[in-house]
Amino acid sequence: MALKVELKPHEKIIVGSCVITNTDQRAKFLIEGDRLPVLREKDILTPATADTPSKLIYLAVQLMYISDYPQDQHAIYFDLMRDLLLVIPSAAPMVAEINNHILCGDYYKALKESKKLIAYEKQLLDNARGPDVRAGLSTAA
Repeated sequence: MALKVELKPHEKIIVGSCVITNTDQRAKFLIEGDRLPVLREKDILTPATADTPSKLIYLAVQLMYISDYPQDQHAIYFDLMRDLLLVIPSAAPMVAEINNHILCGDYYKALKESKKLIAYEKQLLDNARGPDVRAGLSTAA
C-alpha cells in the first residue's frame, strides 16, 4: 500500500536516507516500498533542536529509524535512557514501551512513544515551574 504525502511549499521530508525539499508550490505524491522510513519535517529533530533529555532520546530513536544499521545507535540510546530514569523515574512505563519497540525492531512505534515521553517531560517541567512562572512566560511571549 502506498503512502500518500502532501507537502507544503518549502517543506522537507526524509524518505529513506534522502532529504527531499519541496519547491514553492504544494506537491502531492505517493511513496511505495516495504518498511521505508519516512519522516515529515515537523517530526524531525536535529542535534541543535534536541535540547532536553527526552528530545535526545527521540533523536537517537530517529537515527535508528532512518539508519541501515540501527544497532549502531543502541548504546547511545540506552545510556540516554538510563540517565533519564535517574532524574525522572516515573517515566519508567514509557521507557519500557519504547524499549520493547526497539528490541522488536519497530523503530517507528518507538519514535511515536518517544513523542509521548517528550510531552511528559514538558508537563513535569511546566508543573515544576508553577502557575506564576507559566503565566509570566505566556504574557512575555
